[in-house]
Amino acid sequence: MIKNYQLILFSLLPLSLLAQVPTPAPAQKQAILIMGATAHLGNGQVIENSAIGFENGKLTLVADATTIRIDRTKYGKIFDATGKHVYPGFIAPDSRLGLVEIEAARPTLDAAEVGSMNPNARSIVAYNTDSEVMPTVRSNGVLLAQVTPTGGMISGTSSVVQLDAWNWEDATYRADDGIHLNWPSPRTGGGFGFGEPQEQRRNEQYEKDVQALRQFFNEARAYAQATAPEVKNQKFEAMRGLWDKKQSLFVHTESAKTIQEAVLFAENYGLRVVIVGADEVWLVADFLKTYNVPVILGRTQSLPSREDEAVDQPFRTPAQLHEKGVLFAFSETGAWRQRNLAFQAGQAVGFGLPKEAAVSALTLNTAKILGIEATCGSLETGKDATLFISEGDALDMRSCNVTAAFIQGREINLDNKQKYLNRRFEEKYRQ
Repeated sequence: MIKNYQLILFSLLPLSLLAQVPTPAPAQKQAILIMGATAHLGNGQVIENSAIGFENGKLTLVADATTIRIDRTKYGKIFDATGKHVYPGFIAPDSRLGLVEIEAARPTLDAAEVGSMNPNARSIVAYNTDSEVMPTVRSNGVLLAQVTPTGGMISGTSSVVQLDAWNWEDATYRADDGIHLNWPSPRTGGGFGFGEPQEQRRNEQYEKDVQALRQFFNEARAYAQATAPEVKNQKFEAMRGLWDKKQSLFVHTESAKTIQEAVLFAENYGLRVVIVGADEVWLVADFLKTYNVPVILGRTQSLPSREDEAVDQPFRTPAQLHEKGVLFAFSETGAWRQRNLAFQAGQAVGFGLPKEAAVSALTLNTAKILGIEATCGSLETGKDATLFISEGDALDMRSCNVTAAFIQGREINLDNKQKYLNRRFEEKYRQ
């Protein structure tokens, strides 16, 4: 009987191994050159016939191939990308990558902490580099992400990771980049109950919730000003970076009223604030420009929050922010949906947003908001060689087909569980 079980086990082993998460790529060992592609630099510029070279994980050449002479013998591997497109690696802000595996399976959810005020809850230590979701996201050009906690009034501290690593320490690109605050809502209710729409009503607790926030921030500021606190407070210790602006305060809120209140709240404490979600941000674009506040937009492919708004308002919001000069980035929901991040930008392009501005809102804009623009976000010499090659327009789901991707010069494996299952069942129906 034992021998039979062993036989079954070993017969299934090759199948299970094929479905495993790809092994992280080793460090770049030879110089690489990409020739002939249309390069979208991420800063609004495009090179139609480009030459892009990188060595030891850093970009060493970004130029028009028609204007320079290249010594190809210096490169150990050359990609002919004629007719293809090259982009900086897309960056997914406000994601649950590595924290959520199967949304309907509670044991695989590790994004929220118990309690209301948890600035000391660090998402990075819960980040799972062995997630089967990660490879599916990389296959559409998302190569970095902000891993963000949820729940409570202050959810915790996010970090930025690169999506090809053995463990969370190796994955960390920028640790503890910001504190996430869920601003209280002045309205409650809404949505559907037993199939019927529910009316919204005034939140009687709203003023008390805001006052509780002020009290918490007052205590945290006083604690930070103390030269040597007698007793260490882990919650207030986690907020030290806010006061010297080494960290940002990411405020998650939707309505025009609460966006303004959140900005003025942060302004009162001298904090660097970023608005996240922001359904009604188009109504206060001038206000945000005045206070120089960046925005991480929620899903573009969604319905408007107000009944009297135009049904295509979420499609038009990015173009309106761009016109007003507000720095913004695109985001997607949760974990597995991050593979559709670029298509949120593509939707906005169809409603007035210039295409290269859309690329910037997936790359350099996001890097600026997350404080990592010095090393990534655009194709410029000296920056990390984090980029990918697509056969077509990466913002269009009909033509996006990533054929090669690099994180800090390492050519990563683009296989994933979905591709494996596709090959498996294609083979079945050929038999």
